[in-house]
Amino acid sequence: QVQLVESGGGLVQPGGSLRLSCVVSGNIFSISTMGWYRQAPGKQRDLVAVITSGGSTNYVDSVKGRFTISRDDAKNTVYLQMNSLKPEDTAVYYCNADLQWYKGRKDFWGQGTQVTVSS
Repeated sequence: QVQLVESGGGLVQPGGSLRLSCVVSGNIFSISTMGWYRQAPGKQRDLVAVITSGGSTNYVDSVKGRFTISRDDAKNTVYLQMNSLKPEDTAVYYCNADLQWYKGRKDFWGQGTQVTVSS
C-alpha cells in the first residue's frame, strides 16, 4: 500500500510562518508531480502549489511570493514553506502525489493537516 502522511499544521498568528511536510511511503517505483491543495470550510479543494519531478513549480496567484514548494526525492518528501500567513490561508491542507506503484500509475492523497491563521 501507499501512504501519504502530512505534518506541520497548527495555529499561527497573521504574518507568521509554518512548514508543512508530506512523506510518501509504500511499494512505489517513482514519484512524478507532487502538490499541495487546500480546502476551506464550505469550499472546494483548490490547488496551492505543485512541483514536477524536474523541479518546475507552479503556484496559485494568492500565495505567490509567500509560499515555497520543494521536494527531497531521497526522502520521498514534499514540503510547503508558508510565510506571511493570512487568515484567508486557513484551511485543511492536503498533499498529493502522482506516482508509479506496483499496480501502475495513480494519484494518492494524504489525510490532511489543519492550518489556522488567527490572532
